[in-house]
Amino acid sequence: MRFGFTLPNNFGVTNPHDVVQLGVEAEELGYDSLWVNHHVVNVGYVHDRLGQAPYHDALVILTWLAANTTDVTLGTSVLVMPYLHPMILAKEIATLDQLSGGRITLGLGVGSLPEENRILGSDYDNRGQYSNEFIEVLLRLWTQEQASFEGEYWQFKEVVTSPKPLRQPHPPIVIGGNRPPALRRVARLGDGWHPMGVSPAGVAERLGVIRDEAEKIGRAGACVLVQVRRDFDGVDTQLIEQYEEAGVTDLVLSCNTGDVRLISETLTSFSEAHIRP
Repeated sequence: MRFGFTLPNNFGVTNPHDVVQLGVEAEELGYDSLWVNHHVVNVGYVHDRLGQAPYHDALVILTWLAANTTDVTLGTSVLVMPYLHPMILAKEIATLDQLSGGRITLGLGVGSLPEENRILGSDYDNRGQYSNEFIEVLLRLWTQEQASFEGEYWQFKEVVTSPKPLRQPHPPIVIGGNRPPALRRVARLGDGWHPMGVSPAGVAERLGVIRDEAEKIGRAGACVLVQVRRDFDGVDTQLIEQYEEAGVTDLVLSCNTGDVRLISETLTSFSEAHIRP
């Protein structure tokens, strides 16, 4: 089992250097991956939690983190595709993958805040189709010298974009979400699944759906990464073993707080118990 840590860039920590320093500490403690959260405006449940407190930008934090770490995997948990443009993101991620030495894992999701979609001018009701095309555009830009695509949202022919990612054929794409459309997206377009708060039994059940769907379209074995995101609380040796038996490759852990000292203590105690006992 590999262990990841989700940075509190979404919990109102005033100084972004403190957020990054927690990631540096996690790498030193033996965590395998570091992750950032993504929202753009403080609205809905984000505003309920933060009010006017900062929610630091995902990719800026991840870039600063890349410059201050050496070996740990760096991921997004998860970027909300309807808030973004795939051509711009393709260049940003390719550049960051080059700068980080091929350490990027791209977590993507469709989002669940209608208010934020409305403010940003994106179509909440059709976000699934938008997101499916979004991933296809990324893949073509990263893997084709002259990329072409014909869809509802994007149409282009023989487009050249450079640099390509350092990691070939591209950084792993992991898909967030627990519902049937997300599971189908994993099977059809992803390299892995990145759900939140799913129990071991829930993982096993949904993995069966993903694998059946992938086999139908000739992608058997495509879902290599199974990364469950959850809080540190309640994670003990028995639960870790249950997740392993269910097929989980990574537990991506977080603290639901912006208390930097408490997070640092939690990182250390978990490492001593489960990573470097």
